Amino acid sequence: MKNIEEQVGIIKRGVVELISEDELIAKLKEGRPLRVKWGADPSAPDIHLGHSVILNKLRQFQDLGHKIIFIIGDFTARIGDPSGKSETRKPLSPQEVDKYAQTYQEQVFKILDSAATEVVYNHQWLSKLKMEDIFGLAAKYTVARMLERDDFMNRFEKERPISIHEFLYPLIQGYDSVEVAADVEIGGTDQKFNMLVGRELQRDYKNKSIQVIITMPLLEGTDGVNKMSKSLGNYIGVTEPPSEIFGKTMSISDKLMLRYYELLTDVPLDQIKEMHPKEAKKRLGRILVARFYGEEAGSKAEEEFESIFKEGKRPQEIELLAVDKKEVGLIDLLVEAKLAPSKAEARRLIQQGGVSIDNQPVTDEKLVVPLINERLIKVGKRKFLRIVHQ
Repeated sequence: MKNIEEQVGIIKRGVVELISEDELIAKLKEGRPLRVKWGADPSAPDIHLGHSVILNKLRQFQDLGHKIIFIIGDFTARIGDPSGKSETRKPLSPQEVDKYAQTYQEQVFKILDSAATEVVYNHQWLSKLKMEDIFGLAAKYTVARMLERDDFMNRFEKERPISIHEFLYPLIQGYDSVEVAADVEIGGTDQKFNMLVGRELQRDYKNKSIQVIITMPLLEGTDGVNKMSKSLGNYIGVTEPPSEIFGKTMSISDKLMLRYYELLTDVPLDQIKEMHPKEAKKRLGRILVARFYGEEAGSKAEEEFESIFKEGKRPQEIELLAVDKKEVGLIDLLVEAKLAPSKAEARRLIQQGGVSIDNQPVTDEKLVVPLINERLIKVGKRKFLRIVHQ
């Protein structure tokens, strides 16, 4: 069992803001497992390493003996979190929420320990609130306080619509903290306002425990510039094949690699600074692959990477995709085969000479690919796919 000083050191690693350290220490001195809240609206089914920054911090809490309260926002997802949005977000249908919630859990538990996680759905209490409860909740905040949020203020100044239900979102998310009696809440920097609301509501409702707030940074993508995003094509997905995770990790910059280590691993940074950058990236690639697929997969992914890049070989196993068309446009094919996240990205890859068919470079964006015989598609240096008409 680590002492309090050691626990605080682990908890503070990579953190943007801790409100407050003294309160956290006081809670740790109580000698009980803390209830660490993390809520997520199941609005997107694919988790990438950017999402796993928070998950890694939650896992550190679990390894220190604390309990994660994972709130699936099936009720709030039907409202739509306005954080960082320039316009009102379209709410999800109950069917979409249920589908995404299941997929989300499957991916989340690649990192979290399910035995030390309590999963709850916030419809369990939010759907029971009566009209007078909602009025009472709304009375605790003013419009002026809500407009302190940057995203709301920006939309207000630009005369873009802000729906009343969006003002309710931070209050409802904050009320979750009241219901689960959270000791700590963890979220991205864009969630700070919402988490502070939860802290204040706990005081209003006279909770025995007032939550400590921890904000985590946004992780840059493999391009080293923009926030990791599937739409930008600079992401590393937790469900991607081991070879893809390893290969993408090897492509990140030396400077960014240290940040990945800090936010995604528990490895002492002094060790990494003493390593050759290439060897450090290999180690990071093995760690990330092993986290999602096991130690053996990590070693195998490294061997395959070496064989492709040093010896010019193809991967030992190339996925086969059968399509029900005899021919298909190249851009549509790349998107359908998930070799590119969007048509714009597919077009960019072709223009930059990053696509080949049967070992021949392709530069024609309008190319129609015949699929009478099996074709070998290669995108970039790592992605291979066999495609055939079924």
